[in-house]
Amino acid sequence: MLLGGDVQPLAAEAIACGADTVILAEHPLLEPYTTDPQTKVMAGLVLEHKPDMLLLGATPNGRDLAGRLAVRLRTGLTADCTDLTIDEKSGLLVGEVTGFGQGILATIECPRHRPQMATVRPGVFTRPQPDPSRQGDVRLVPVELSEADQRVRVLRRSTSKGVDITQAERLVVGGRGVQGDFALLRKLARLMGADVGASRVAVDQGWVGHDRMIGQTGSITRPKLAIVCGVSGATQFTVGIQDAETVVAINSDREAPIFETADYCIVDDVFQVLAPLIDALEREKAGKKG
Repeated sequence: MLLGGDVQPLAAEAIACGADTVILAEHPLLEPYTTDPQTKVMAGLVLEHKPDMLLLGATPNGRDLAGRLAVRLRTGLTADCTDLTIDEKSGLLVGEVTGFGQGILATIECPRHRPQMATVRPGVFTRPQPDPSRQGDVRLVPVELSEADQRVRVLRRSTSKGVDITQAERLVVGGRGVQGDFALLRKLARLMGADVGASRVAVDQGWVGHDRMIGQTGSITRPKLAIVCGVSGATQFTVGIQDAETVVAINSDREAPIFETADYCIVDDVFQVLAPLIDALEREKAGKKG
């Protein structure tokens, strides 16, 4: 389902990326996003088409809409999933989430109510390569909205210039063990052509911004290489790098859980490892320039 003010060009993109049918609802009150008009239209479409499953992105707008829809439709919602599967025996949607202070990895089903709803964090699934030759059905549906359906109006919008670490091919990630000193990590990242990421502890301490947080409450990443420095490696964090091609973990605690996820494990002080690594990269770059 594609809702907005003038979004018909996106229908072709959705079909190219794998959709067979796009239900298109356009109206001036659907752009920009506000909760009431979107909920009214979406709930009406769900009641009309009666889907077995309804998935939304766990973006700020997606989270807002999903919670309101679940109440309106009287069904369950598995929020912020890090994976989705279909149970082979029951055919039920199974959402995977972390919970209880990151201490468990839970799987949740909704056996008795429909639709089965879930929101999925950006980056959990790889973006499909569009196939412009794919054919699909675009169904334009009538939308009936009035000013009375919009209790909130957007008066001004501003966009911050953040980073999108979900698209990074290389990451240098810092946690509690770097003790707030991200200078070496940033230097290493520049030499490698990488982005800087962080654990939740590093973000909560104010060492880096929230847009660089990796994990269940941050970003799900799929880099080719992740160098993880001073991160203990709780489940809440590791779900954010579990699909990396290569993970190099540096931690002074040989019992750190991150070593169960890493491909290469270095038990040492982070700064004792990074300093010579940076020196070696600088010498290599200098040699190529010479």
